[in-house]
Amino acid sequence: MSLVGQGRGRARGQYRNEYIAALAATSSLVASVACAGWSSPALPVLRGSNSPIPVTPDEGSWIVSLLSIGSMFGPIICGLFVDRYGRRPVLLFSAIPLVAGWLFIVFAESVGMLYTARLLHGIGYGLAYSVTPIYLGEISSDAVRGSTGVLVTVMAKLAFLFEYSVGPYVGFRALAWISLSLPVGFFVLFFWMPETPYYLLARGNKKAAGQSLRWLRRSTAIDEELSRMEKLVEDSKQKGNPLKQLLLTSTNKKSLIIILLLSLGMQLTGINAILGYSQTIFSRLALPLTAAELSIVLALVQLASVMLPTFLVDRAGRRPLLLASTAGSFVGLAMCAVYFTLDETTNDILSPEPGAAHGWIPFGGVLLFIISFAIGLATVPFAILGEVFPKHIKAAANSVFAVITSAVVFSVVKLFQVISDGSGTYVSFWIFTGCTAVTGVLIYIVIPETKGQSFERIQEMMQRGKTNQTFRKGDNGVKTRPLLC
Repeated sequence: MSLVGQGRGRARGQYRNEYIAALAATSSLVASVACAGWSSPALPVLRGSNSPIPVTPDEGSWIVSLLSIGSMFGPIICGLFVDRYGRRPVLLFSAIPLVAGWLFIVFAESVGMLYTARLLHGIGYGLAYSVTPIYLGEISSDAVRGSTGVLVTVMAKLAFLFEYSVGPYVGFRALAWISLSLPVGFFVLFFWMPETPYYLLARGNKKAAGQSLRWLRRSTAIDEELSRMEKLVEDSKQKGNPLKQLLLTSTNKKSLIIILLLSLGMQLTGINAILGYSQTIFSRLALPLTAAELSIVLALVQLASVMLPTFLVDRAGRRPLLLASTAGSFVGLAMCAVYFTLDETTNDILSPEPGAAHGWIPFGGVLLFIISFAIGLATVPFAILGEVFPKHIKAAANSVFAVITSAVVFSVVKLFQVISDGSGTYVSFWIFTGCTAVTGVLIYIVIPETKGQSFERIQEMMQRGKTNQTFRKGDNGVKTRPLLC
């Protein structure tokens, strides 16, 4: 038994360096997503009576939404430089605008400086989210690629938990100093990590690629894997411009329509507006817990719920998870919409007394929405993104996905405050509820099941379109629904 135990220990230990590199790389997401979580505890301070920089509701909405404008530049910078200078240097560079943004907040004396800080944060945010998945995909063995991929979501939720837990209990500038330590810590950790073997092979540096792969695999028997990587790199070079293929090839265009639908569906649920304004929203509830404490509970539930898709996505399938996620999100948002409608349009139905039972209804609705969103809409689109595109154009597809998502996030987050101030919070929640219902219908009509399908079969489904509307069995006997574009 001891020999078996030793063998298992060695098997686990052989992935140690890959996990170290993955943790160091994904710490960039803790540093960048903290910028998104910062607005929840910061806005009530900025709009309070003792504000260090007094802001109007409209200025507050710009402070929240400018992060999304800045993040649109991240994928562009990634596309321009990641293949020229490497994954590692570009990911390290993402720390610079994050550090600069926190310093602007520390020394801010005007709203303009806060705007500048948020734009800088957005650039770092978009850059980290664009480069990190590429780095993880190129360093991870097949056996650990799933678990390293999960780190992307887990680290992002840890960032929200950090800001929600620390922000309400320290000063405005103290929070910026504390948050500044996150990108600095990432830079120090990731500085010692290697460049990816794929990039080094693409630059013709086979010796350095071998050294990188030996460190990552903790093995000297890497010749076979290095040869496979060389072949993939050569094949990729022969296939030409990936962006051109993405936009002009019929099959890829249909796949792009699916990804854009999922991207719009994700963001039009209002997830980023709810997270960005969570403390402001919860301050409206007559509950014994403070808005800050409710936000911490929200962050804990969010962190726990992102673990669920890891166990479900390859068992339940993509379509069932997306449909269940949309249905649960619809119910949760509808609960909030009904509550705020009664709260803002009537005077004698809801009691204003703290601790009244009905005060838990919108909070329960938000938690149901967060859990439902996590099991499908938050994660399954990224799984489908990795399945419907050939390997050599996945990076281009990811960049297009990121830019469009950032534009939609900006619109949703900015308009949330405008609509809530002009017409009422309930109107915003009814819009989110309606958009979620439409998303569910479109997912049922358009999205095919890709569980258990080979890439070749998925491409066949993309090409078939409406020509064959019967159910067919995939490679492992799983029934698939045809694409109905």
